[in-house]
Amino acid sequence: MMKRLEQTLSRRRFLRGTLKGGAVSVGLPLLNVFLDDNGTTYADGMPIPLRFGTWSWGLGMSESIFVPKKTGANFDLPEEIAALAQVQEHLNLFTNFHVFKDDAPNLCHHSGWVVLRSGIAPTARANLPGETIDVSIARQIGNATRFRSLSATATGDVRDSFSYEGGNSVNTPEWSPLRFYQRLFGEGFQDPNASTFSPDPKVLVRQSALSAVQEEARKLEKSLGAEDRARLDQYFTGLRDLERRFDLQLTKPDPREACVVLEEPMDLPTGLDADLVATRHRMMTDLMLMAVACDQTRVFNMFYASAFSATTQPGYDKPHHTATHEEAVDPELGYQPYTSWYTRRAMEEWAYYVQALANFKEGDGSLLDNSFIYATTDQSFAKLHAIDGIPMFSAGTAGGRVKSGLHIDGGGSPGCRLGFTAQRLMGLEIDTWGDKSNTTSSEIGDILIT
Repeated sequence: MMKRLEQTLSRRRFLRGTLKGGAVSVGLPLLNVFLDDNGTTYADGMPIPLRFGTWSWGLGMSESIFVPKKTGANFDLPEEIAALAQVQEHLNLFTNFHVFKDDAPNLCHHSGWVVLRSGIAPTARANLPGETIDVSIARQIGNATRFRSLSATATGDVRDSFSYEGGNSVNTPEWSPLRFYQRLFGEGFQDPNASTFSPDPKVLVRQSALSAVQEEARKLEKSLGAEDRARLDQYFTGLRDLERRFDLQLTKPDPREACVVLEEPMDLPTGLDADLVATRHRMMTDLMLMAVACDQTRVFNMFYASAFSATTQPGYDKPHHTATHEEAVDPELGYQPYTSWYTRRAMEEWAYYVQALANFKEGDGSLLDNSFIYATTDQSFAKLHAIDGIPMFSAGTAGGRVKSGLHIDGGGSPGCRLGFTAQRLMGLEIDTWGDKSNTTSSEIGDILIT
């Protein structure tokens, strides 16, 4: 009986009706028949969605108290990363991986993160090469959600972004908790766990208007030259994305057990005091991860600090970036104590972010279990603008395909190996990634479950 039912019903089955002459599709709820015996994949073979996220902090590390002496599992936690003890089992730390500038200049606080996120060394700040991996991955896994991707920053500054589509096309992050909430749960939000579903008639009108525009554009295309047809094709790409959004708004979303509509938050004052940044980071993280739990997006970026981090410390007169260059290395400690304080605060927030993902229960596991998070910074030793040995992290097991709790020594190999691994995990069919010395075709096999 169950087998016959599986053959006649599928997760893609819709109930169809009309509203004022327009077609409306209402998705079936998440029935038990759609799940396998383990509750981890649908009966038709479709897995619970994979998610990809990024996290970033500024200005690197103090190597002597950041890099563990032990590799592999159960690695030690030097004092600068001691805050990670609570989430050590959920993450991997990657050290001794290099970023190569080749014949490009070392653009301070810029070259490192651009290479790790695009695979290409930039030749100028104003001309960003390629596209960041979140954009590439969003094209692969982000088309079935309301937002193809989302970005947020804890700095309160809309200019602080590590995501772009090439050239000068930077993806601006959400910077205000209140504005972010209104975007996520205000107009256009459909609660996936609501017992009823009412398509917005305004969307139907917009969809009808869009169809007319597309028809006229197709007629126009026949009379254009090759160059104009190429431009029109870019225009069609935008229309198709808009059409996708309309279709999603007219379809009842699948139920999501972890999705809860939060209360509207109070907004925060501007400023970069470390406590204020931490509060903003946690508020934005909680909103972002609820958006993921509600399946509003499957690709997401969280920026804790900018590359030129200007976070301030109470009672100390130098912001983070200034401290990295002006504070002397303490001869007894072997590192810059005030600068290290800033890094420790960043690691506390990284731990909060990972734990927040682990706390969202989903099926037999957590949201973190069905995610792969890629965390980067801009320098290794910021005082010297060093880009060799930039530390990186990953978190999550990507649906059970990644081991966690490991410290991996890269042996001087390209840092782009982790970005390449991430893209392959997310289903991108690429054989290599990166440019010149940053090119790699080697996944980090130590973390992969084969």
